[in-house]
Amino acid sequence: MDKPGIIRILDEMGTLLELQGANPFKSRAFQNAARAVEGITADLGELISSGELLEVRGVGKSIAVIIKDLHATGTSDEYRELRKSFPDGVVQMLSIPGLGPKKVKAIYEKLKISNLEDLEQAIKEDRIAELDGFGSKTQDNILKGLMALRTRSDKVLYPKARTSADRIFEGLGKERGVIRAEVAGSLRRRKEVVGDIDIVISAKKKDCAPLMEVFVNHADVTSIVAHGETKSSVILQGGINCDLRIVEDKEFAFALNYFTGSKEHNVEMRSRARKVGLSLNEYGFSHLHAEETRGKAKQLVQCKTESDLYKALGLCYIDPELRENLGEIEAAEKNALPKLIEEKDIRGTFHCHTTYSDGANSVQEMASAAQKLGWEYLGIADHSKGAVYAGGLSDARAKEQVKEIDAINEKSKGFRIFKGTECDILPTGDLDWSEKTLALFEYVVVSVHSNFKMTESEMTKRVVKALKHKRTTMLGHPTGRLLLSRDGYPIDMIKVIDAASDYGKMIEINSHPSRLDLDWRLCKYAREKGVTVSINPDAHSATSLSDVSFGVGAARKGWLSAKNVFNTRSSREISEMLRR
Repeated sequence: MDKPGIIRILDEMGTLLELQGANPFKSRAFQNAARAVEGITADLGELISSGELLEVRGVGKSIAVIIKDLHATGTSDEYRELRKSFPDGVVQMLSIPGLGPKKVKAIYEKLKISNLEDLEQAIKEDRIAELDGFGSKTQDNILKGLMALRTRSDKVLYPKARTSADRIFEGLGKERGVIRAEVAGSLRRRKEVVGDIDIVISAKKKDCAPLMEVFVNHADVTSIVAHGETKSSVILQGGINCDLRIVEDKEFAFALNYFTGSKEHNVEMRSRARKVGLSLNEYGFSHLHAEETRGKAKQLVQCKTESDLYKALGLCYIDPELRENLGEIEAAEKNALPKLIEEKDIRGTFHCHTTYSDGANSVQEMASAAQKLGWEYLGIADHSKGAVYAGGLSDARAKEQVKEIDAINEKSKGFRIFKGTECDILPTGDLDWSEKTLALFEYVVVSVHSNFKMTESEMTKRVVKALKHKRTTMLGHPTGRLLLSRDGYPIDMIKVIDAASDYGKMIEINSHPSRLDLDWRLCKYAREKGVTVSINPDAHSATSLSDVSFGVGAARKGWLSAKNVFNTRSSREISEMLRR
């Protein structure tokens, strides 16, 4: 099992122990170990084999054995025994938004409910509301969470789908007989949530059957839904569906374009083709009227690449991320599409946490990891004092961290750490730090972490007031959403973006794959209003710095160029902007 899998299992074991009613310290030990493993920058396998895993703070002897077993075999006796303690349905109940271990324990023990179907029936009969500490409001929220869980159950986050697709694709791409191959669908368009995986390959007819055999027999395939010579569909580990289509190489550009989508983009492409007397499908162009095709069919299929296809329709090339029918066709006709930001444009990032609050790595470890990524700078922004749940800094600890950063910067050449804070926006819209403490920092990320159930008007006023503060630099995870888990709090983001524009403030794209907030659909409006965006990973470990790549994908979908993004600038330019 790889490191992310081990982290997930350790977290799950901690939750299951809490559900079991075990000593809270034991449950917390597994959750702490998960954070410790997340913070490991060295090769985990080498640490295990050398015995140095025990030197990692937060990993005791018994948990080290479990990690070793998980790494070697993908499971452990302790995990299996703990998992057997509860029916699968009880574990599924833990996935319902807002339903934590204590409430699941009460429902399971007092009502003997062990699956989602019985839970829904109990809600209909008002039996959940009758439990001590629940009530009708809690019951209603559980029902909403249950409905949301069912709606989202067939979706996965982009990184999970990307990993699954890459495992299949890398093997197929090396097979003899493959001429060209690409991952298509919503994954290629960099959607934040993905329903399935589409792969398109071009090959000669004689190679189709052997290639399909390789696909359906891949180690990650758990079941075969359909198996044909040019199209097959399978279910992969983790439950995601994957389709493979094989076409002739002359059809590849058309098939790739069609299966990349989106459906709405394809409809507009076909409509444009009809206006010039052509019919367009996944195999190529043809004339709308059969009598017009004589002597011209050969000329109509000469599109080697997607660029050729768009050119044939009088359009410049449209990047996959933009193909959502949000004005890209019209812009392509006028050659007015932006040059989208690329990952190589990023020169550093902000909103990163360390062991001073709830991060897994020290300031120096985070800085070293940033340098390994080739960055020029890193912004550290640990939690303010009010965020007790996340180890928020006291005034004294904030001063201590500032001194440590200054000391590291004095010794560093060609790399700089910027001193920041993630400051809670209080329910009143005031900032959690005093003016005196805020003055310690070079930048301030303001974020909402509490009181999510305000009205849209109240929440909007709260955030706008925080943006107006003279010390505020940028707004963090502006809607508070957690994809496939929690909807954002009610807020009028148009008014928030307008306020950011009026007050000269930035808004982040929080690049954590569960957030990707600011939503890409709002980035275009932010760009139009002249609001600079900062792509931040909200990194709580050194390895999480690379999550910036997911934010770049969201920025590309939002029509952003490098010039629209704060952290594409040099260290000197950043310093100048922060001073202003």
